[in-house]
Amino acid sequence: MAKKQKNFKVKDLSMAAAGRKKIEWAESRMPVLMSLREKYSKTKPLKGFKIAGCLHVTKETAVLIETLQAVGAKVSWSGCNPLSTQDDVAAALAKNGVSIYAWHGMSVKEFYWCIERTLDFKPNLTLDDGADLIFTIHNKHQELIPEVLGGTEETTTGVHRLRAMADAGALRYPIIAVNDAETKWDFDNVYGTGQSTLDGILRATSVLLAGKNIVIAGYGHCGRGVAMRAQGMGANTIITEVKPTAALKATLEGHRVMKMDEAARIGDIFITATGVEDVLVAKHFRVMKDGAIVANTGHYDCEINLKDLEKLKKSKKEIRSNCEKYVLKNNRSIYVLAKGRLVNLSAAEGHPSEVMDMSFANQFMAQLNLARLAKRGKRLEVGVHDIDPKQDQEIARLKLKTMGIGIDKLTPAQKAYILDYSAGT
Repeated sequence: MAKKQKNFKVKDLSMAAAGRKKIEWAESRMPVLMSLREKYSKTKPLKGFKIAGCLHVTKETAVLIETLQAVGAKVSWSGCNPLSTQDDVAAALAKNGVSIYAWHGMSVKEFYWCIERTLDFKPNLTLDDGADLIFTIHNKHQELIPEVLGGTEETTTGVHRLRAMADAGALRYPIIAVNDAETKWDFDNVYGTGQSTLDGILRATSVLLAGKNIVIAGYGHCGRGVAMRAQGMGANTIITEVKPTAALKATLEGHRVMKMDEAARIGDIFITATGVEDVLVAKHFRVMKDGAIVANTGHYDCEINLKDLEKLKKSKKEIRSNCEKYVLKNNRSIYVLAKGRLVNLSAAEGHPSEVMDMSFANQFMAQLNLARLAKRGKRLEVGVHDIDPKQDQEIARLKLKTMGIGIDKLTPAQKAYILDYSAGT
């Protein structure tokens, strides 16, 4: 039973000490974000700004929230997935004065109630993962829009939807696409998703991956990361795709590529990573092997059509945490992990702190840039904007520095050569 207080609602405040230990561990692994906290904590450039956030409540997110607070922002937060909140971390944040509304296992109704509570203090900046907060403002609280200076979006699915929204003329305040920063999608999405997805599957099942046929639906950055890690652990990787160039890349990188109708018959473990609905449906469940394991690492839980599976089942029971056994009418069993939601966050702890260090440094700097514009009486045009490439490279440079790695610089002559279009062979 969630415990309600005046400015927060979490599962159990007594878990705060355990959550604080997790946050301290994440801080020790996130040197870029911590250096930004130290740099800006004296000048407090976000003083006077109110940020409503909707993003997975993990130990890494806690470091971001407390960094935003340390540089002057007022923050109100909700989790962006009903099963991804780490209750001890949420308790630690509440204990530290954060206005937070999040607990593991909330219903869809409770999920949106929490988002509504983050808007009670009328934010002028938003920070989102999946765009549910942004959609709520646009659909239910349009009176808040004039005061919102801008927002940031963390994930691929959210950026895709917001670009579609902008193209349709429905977006009413500017968004910075943090997901599209190179120091986000090429690290967080690939290495973070790859490692944490398999971590979640192993925690939920403890199966041996070596020798298994692992079917990964989607070969974007997330699917590529999962395939890379699964291949490295001895699995036989199979990719399903709709995009020809992605399928070709998967083929040349050593994976088998086929249609899902074919893969469904031979897969041992299925992992969806597409961002679209109905990737696995009734016709696939009917032909799966007895004992097949099904998991999702895409943002929403619609990739695996559980309504179809419910119609096919003879019985269902939870056999271990985040693992439900469906016995079908054909007497075959299918195991569904984390109720079809993000397996890496529901069954494990999400991405490692080291990669979230860069993603959340981008979030922090993007929020800072929106505030800087506002202080000069300016705003970005309404639309979805990319991160400044210079910011991308600076964050990568800082990350390398914390790892003790140095790189070369172009000489003045080399810079001139690059720009000299008259130079021939």
